[in-house]
Amino acid sequence: MPNEVVTAAMLAIGDELLSGRTKDKNIGHLADILTAVGIDLEEVRIVPDEQDRIVEALNALRARYDYVFTSGGIGPTHDDITADAIAKAFDVPCEHDARAMKIMGDNYAARGIEFTESRQRMARMPRGSEHIANPVSTAPGFHIGNVYVMAGVPSVFQAMLDNVLPTLRVGQQLLSRSVNCPFGEGTIATALRDIQAAHPDTIIGSYPKYENDRFSTELVIRARDKEKLIAAETAVRNMVEGLSASQLGR
Repeated sequence: MPNEVVTAAMLAIGDELLSGRTKDKNIGHLADILTAVGIDLEEVRIVPDEQDRIVEALNALRARYDYVFTSGGIGPTHDDITADAIAKAFDVPCEHDARAMKIMGDNYAARGIEFTESRQRMARMPRGSEHIANPVSTAPGFHIGNVYVMAGVPSVFQAMLDNVLPTLRVGQQLLSRSVNCPFGEGTIATALRDIQAAHPDTIIGSYPKYENDRFSTELVIRARDKEKLIAAETAVRNMVEGLSASQLGR
């Protein structure tokens, strides 16, 4: 439906994200892509490699949003426990998927590499899952219910997401306009609050900058209705022009 709002959340999994050893690149990419197709990414959580923490976060998110996307924890090592946690959240067994075993087994055989028990861990997924194709390194992700489980490696995550996107329900895209304001947030806060109150169907964000020893603010107006967007943008521009004129008059 053209006016439908579709929501999503992301669950990034891994001790290395919380320790700072790995700098996450998937959150920003997911946000960009979902915004472009008309899905609102409304929440992101980062949790350690602890099954109960993953289950708790996943169950909270999947109950609240249309889609949940996870990254990380589906590799071959002992701390890759995402598949087990997802299975526990859905109360189904986690088992070696026959089709994934064949895809991966054939790939390793063609490369002359042993398909070890550790590598076979990457073919495990909750019973009833469907594959997310992995054109980069073969081992598939999976989705079950409204949860899409993908690798943490950015190139693989992005390739999997490309395969997921055509299957998703999308809503009406948010339109946006930006206004550069030469004043800091402290100067515009009250007027901006009043504009937001007068235009409740828009989202007005203020993003402060500090350059050349001066504060300024980038104001971004978002809305799904073009007329409402333009009306709010006009109000913001009038505010900036009025403040500028008052400064010149001093």
